[in-house]
Amino acid sequence: MLSFIKEKTTCWEFLQRASLPIFLYGMGDGAQKILGVFEDYGIAASGVFASDEFVRGQTFAGHLVRTLAGTEQYVADSKNSSLTPQSSNLNPGFIIVLAFASNRRDVCGKINELAKKYTLLAPDVPVAGGGLFTYDYCLKNAEKIERVYNMLADEPSRQVYADVINFKISGKIEYLNNCTSARGEVYSGIFKLSGSEVFADLGAYTGDTAAEFSAAVNGAYKKIYAFEPNPRNFKRLSKNLGEGEKIKLFCGAAWSEGGFLPFTNGEGRMTKVAEAGEKLVPCYALDNAVSENVTLIKLDVEGAERQAISGAKRHIRNGAKIICALYHRNEDMFELPLLLHELNPRLKFYIRRPLYIPAWETNLYCLEL
Repeated sequence: MLSFIKEKTTCWEFLQRASLPIFLYGMGDGAQKILGVFEDYGIAASGVFASDEFVRGQTFAGHLVRTLAGTEQYVADSKNSSLTPQSSNLNPGFIIVLAFASNRRDVCGKINELAKKYTLLAPDVPVAGGGLFTYDYCLKNAEKIERVYNMLADEPSRQVYADVINFKISGKIEYLNNCTSARGEVYSGIFKLSGSEVFADLGAYTGDTAAEFSAAVNGAYKKIYAFEPNPRNFKRLSKNLGEGEKIKLFCGAAWSEGGFLPFTNGEGRMTKVAEAGEKLVPCYALDNAVSENVTLIKLDVEGAERQAISGAKRHIRNGAKIICALYHRNEDMFELPLLLHELNPRLKFYIRRPLYIPAWETNLYCLEL
């Protein structure tokens, strides 16, 4: 069982045992989460660096933020001989811990170039929920993980599933490089779309996925229903998509039932349900909000996928094709496919992921064959 999982030592255990200094590359929420795990594991960060355009004498978590060149010079100038870089193809002077996410080709290229020179890890910390994705976590959920692996409909999907899990454990970006595919592949290879699609975009953001869908069908579709809870994003969504006979927009969240939910006050893609919050946002169950038969559902709702699926049971059981994010919570990699299979056993499952570091945009694609 779980023979496809090759990594057993987590990136955190590797860093815990490391003798070289550790520098975070990046600032922000991701870096704060990583430093929180560092504290739990007793890992010390020696410093922080950022891209040149973001370094303006800032400090982060008590560290002066340097450029990469400044960090290299700082290490070279250190009186401690253990911090002095040695001459080799792989410069062992320090370890880089990536603390931000990107899908930009130039940025990902730069990260991979750094990984050729230094030991570079991109720790996986969940977008929502707690805990860490470790080998022990996989063992505790081995039966479910194995079931999903065996349910996948083609070898590329099994390869992505295995590579993403091995990445989540180890933080090694070569696993992500090994399982990246073109963003439009799903529409050209997996889904066969017609001109009569009814698309429900749950977590529409500013309309990027709806635009991809529209382009894939050359603008020939029956209806788009788009749900976005963040007012600022919704304003941009309205500007980008417009609203008319073929497009209906909801400024609210996809959920298991209608009502209101507290949301975080942050802006951007990461706005999500909170335990408590200053603002209440309308929420909708897709089954109640859309009476006609939905043929394609996208679920990317920042960790609330289980609730959104619960609110879309009728459409799922009726055979809707599904795009579902698998990367927000640790358990999403197995719980969401199994839930969808339970609702509609006729579904076939595929997994693909476009260019992204870390393993964001790992998506499940479901359709009846």
